[in-house]
Amino acid sequence: MAINEQAQKNHDRLFPGHVSTAAVTDPELVEIFDNWAFDEVLRKTKLEIQTRLMVQLAAIIACQAVREYRSMLGAALNVGVTPVEVKEIVYQSVPYVGMAKAFDFIHTTNEVLAERGIQLPLPGQSTTTPENRAEKGLALLKHIVGSEAIDRMRASAPEDQQHIQGFLAAACFGDYYTRGGIDVPTRELLTLSMLISLGGCDTQVKAHVAANLNVGNDRARLIDVITQLLPFIGYPRTLNALRAVDEVTASAAKPKSQEGA
Repeated sequence: MAINEQAQKNHDRLFPGHVSTAAVTDPELVEIFDNWAFDEVLRKTKLEIQTRLMVQLAAIIACQAVREYRSMLGAALNVGVTPVEVKEIVYQSVPYVGMAKAFDFIHTTNEVLAERGIQLPLPGQSTTTPENRAEKGLALLKHIVGSEAIDRMRASAPEDQQHIQGFLAAACFGDYYTRGGIDVPTRELLTLSMLISLGGCDTQVKAHVAANLNVGNDRARLIDVITQLLPFIGYPRTLNALRAVDEVTASAAKPKSQEGA
């Protein structure tokens, strides 16, 4: 068995001139994986290459794979993902994976950008202020999820948990989702990729499948994203994500007269 021509071509586009040490120590594994991930999997989706690398970076952060992240970050920059987009992927991860998990990726990103001669810090992307972050965050949250759903969620939260609802609007959405550099539909794909890859987030995965549909990412695009995550996150989390897509899209397609049946 050998790496086929198309897989090698796709691999070389991401990693020009790179010779993998694993290809020397583990040639059979590299051949199996590269023929699958860099040919067979790619032929099954229509996802543009920049978006593919962006959602994979988001998933790799959630998987806590720093060495793989460094490698794929270089690939992303090679195919046109911008430094600002890369930074925004890492920033977007903070409210979902937590700073403890994001910390090493912030520093790894800075190291890779510095190695490429990119001056830091990059231009700021914040669009809110301390005075309006809660208002703007809540407005965007309602736009993405739906006003009625958010109003119900906030009204039903116990009194001693109301501050968490405030943080969700002001911090998660007001501080992060409102930033420039990446549009809202792409941010939703990034969030979904992280939640899928974290595991144990079934409720949140379903919520963000619905949110993706609300902002224009249809079923086909979500399946494309999940397909491209498969080589990096494995089958169990992939199959769980596909089940969530099936359940949410089936519910969305149900006629109004059948709701609650």
